Amino acid sequence: MVVYSKPGCHLCEDAVALVGQVCADLGVTWREVDISGDAELMHVYGEQIPVTFVDGRQHDFWRVDPTRLRTALTA
Repeated sequence: MVVYSKPGCHLCEDAVALVGQVCADLGVTWREVDISGDAELMHVYGEQIPVTFVDGRQHDFWRVDPTRLRTALTA
């Protein structure tokens, strides 16, 4: 589970909090990646952040649906 984010992004802060809670509940390891220092990631994902990935595949962007995330993480 990975969350792409950048500083100053209020949606990112919300997503990180939600992902942290869901992953803690399920015992799933996750990490946050700050894309602001990577020009390629900013080009690809800069307008969509926060972007979440589950098992290496893009799962959500902008807003994270906790029910959908739980389902993906327990599938």
